[in-house]
Amino acid sequence: MPRTTLRSKGQLTIPEEIRVGAHLEEGDLLEAEITTEGILLRPQKVIDVTQAWFWTKEWQAGEREADADVVADRMETFESAEAFIEALRRSTGTPERPRGDD
Repeated sequence: MPRTTLRSKGQLTIPEEIRVGAHLEEGDLLEAEITTEGILLRPQKVIDVTQAWFWTKEWQAGEREADADVVADRMETFESAEAFIEALRRSTGTPERPRGDD
């Protein structure tokens, strides 16, 4: 079992095999808790607020579904954005927009 020494100012060096196994990197936050068995350190990964939507349960479920569709070859490719939009219109029954004098 790896061991470490408490240094001045309460600093610890977490052994490399623990850092690698827990995917810890310099600057990561750790939550510390006293338990009946000792001290428990939990990594607290901070997510940039502009990217938080990606990590919601709902979005991650969609990512897993999309990955499964790719693996099962349930996908379609299009030659252009216009072809993609036309396929969407057909699948939803949305009529084509009349073209004006934009």
